[in-house]
Amino acid sequence: MQRDAMLERLRAGDAFDVLVVGGGATGLGAALEAAARGHRVALIERDDFAKGTSSRSTKLVHGGVRYLKQGNVALVRTALRERGRLLRNAPHLTRNLAFVIPNYSYWDGFFYGTGLTLYDWLAGKLSLGASHRVNRAEALRLLPTVAPAGLVGGVLYHDGQFDDARLAIALAQTAAEQGAVVVNYCTCTGFIKNETGRIVGARVRNDEAAASGSGAGERGGEFTVRAKVVINATGVFVDELRRLDDTQVGPLLTVSQGIHVVLPKRFLPGAAALMVPKTADGRVLFAVPWHDCVVVGTTDTPVAQASTEPRALDEERAFVMSHAGKYLAEAPTPGDVLSVYAGLRPLVRTGGAGRTASLSRDHTLVVSAGGLVTITGGKWTTYRQMGEEVIDRAEALAGLSRRTSESPTVALRLHGWQAAAMDSPAEATAVGAGPADELGFGGYGADAAAIRALAAQHPELAGVLHPQFSILRAEVIWQARHEMARTVEDVLARRTRALLLNARASIEAAPAVARLLAGELGRDEPWQRAQVEAYTQLARGYVFSDPASRGKSG
Repeated sequence: MQRDAMLERLRAGDAFDVLVVGGGATGLGAALEAAARGHRVALIERDDFAKGTSSRSTKLVHGGVRYLKQGNVALVRTALRERGRLLRNAPHLTRNLAFVIPNYSYWDGFFYGTGLTLYDWLAGKLSLGASHRVNRAEALRLLPTVAPAGLVGGVLYHDGQFDDARLAIALAQTAAEQGAVVVNYCTCTGFIKNETGRIVGARVRNDEAAASGSGAGERGGEFTVRAKVVINATGVFVDELRRLDDTQVGPLLTVSQGIHVVLPKRFLPGAAALMVPKTADGRVLFAVPWHDCVVVGTTDTPVAQASTEPRALDEERAFVMSHAGKYLAEAPTPGDVLSVYAGLRPLVRTGGAGRTASLSRDHTLVVSAGGLVTITGGKWTTYRQMGEEVIDRAEALAGLSRRTSESPTVALRLHGWQAAAMDSPAEATAVGAGPADELGFGGYGADAAAIRALAAQHPELAGVLHPQFSILRAEVIWQARHEMARTVEDVLARRTRALLLNARASIEAAPAVARLLAGELGRDEPWQRAQVEAYTQLARGYVFSDPASRGKSG
């Protein structure tokens, strides 16, 4: 998957069946679905793949326990089905993870135990393991650092865990293997319409020079991409693209922000995750072991406007830290925090909803008078189902022939597929069972052997980028050659997860990444300096205790 070759194909002037705008979970899922059905597909992303919401999740593939309480059984059933399929199709990127709900009253055990029995039943044959109640001693064994005062037991259940940004890269690679043209750093600047006002393509601008942080490289100007149908899968920015089609269109979304705080492993040293089913704002709070750290979140804060780099607000930081202190034996301090990150949720507006926490996490599909197909809402777990539905609609709208009765992505193995130790998700019932990481932060699957071979052939690439990370220098070269990494941010924020796992250390690693990328991409020293400066400024926003990085409330 090489960007220059993909860009050349995009600019060649050939008409596509489907053009997808947006390279997050939904857009990549749609592109893969269309390509697997045999259509000619192009996807453009104005930033990097999964730059926005799709790299800032709680890292869970789940049915949504709290949606049962809201009565949205259909959403839970669909999500549980898709959870099972994803664990089968990408075992190198997912794993079965045990969760414990600590009970501080016997009623809690009965109430949540009953609800999770329904959760298991809805999962059917794709269940990851039966939930059950545990006594106090077992709860403390599973969660050795949970607050012990008043603890009477717990409820154990199973859900999935994954690496969101790495999954996005795997989807892009799989779509490319199916024949799709996928290009990052390309912006849709407008639409082309025929004499009847129907959209028949888009104007596209190559923005790589802008992304590079300096004047290096050719922007290439604007060019035209023709397609029988265009899909708007731009997440929290769907209204922005809808207005390019129709300036009078009303807003479809409400945007909500959720933040996560990343702590050292010692705050939750066991293999199980902690789930608090109800916090002061009505949300679920998770403390999840991930890449030898602990991810704690999240919040649900309405925001007036979407941005590409949202920042955690002071009150959100305080909320997560105070709740972590309530349920962990040792209350974390700002100095303990390795990173804090914020993500935005695209929530579909409803007439009577007051708080964003009460808005549906289901998705919505809308077709404009000009034929722009917009899909938004939903969540990572249901990305494949969303892709299937939007391509069904696109085929009908554009008169594309349906070549298969069942979606080909139901059982399509994603790039890098590598069998886990278990033959099926249902067998992975041990706490924390799942495939071991391969290199750095994992997620390469079958590609790991080629990366190790690259390091063996070039000893200068065999060392690690930084003492705090196990990322090999060879990984950066691989990411540039095969994963379309074009900037220091691409490498440290998404191809690896260094930014989320230790923001300060990732800043220290930035110069080494810039040098490696410059050598691979043919960039000069001014480009390297600009890259390091741009990354440093961005990463400071992930340092919890840096006052200059803090978002302001109100």
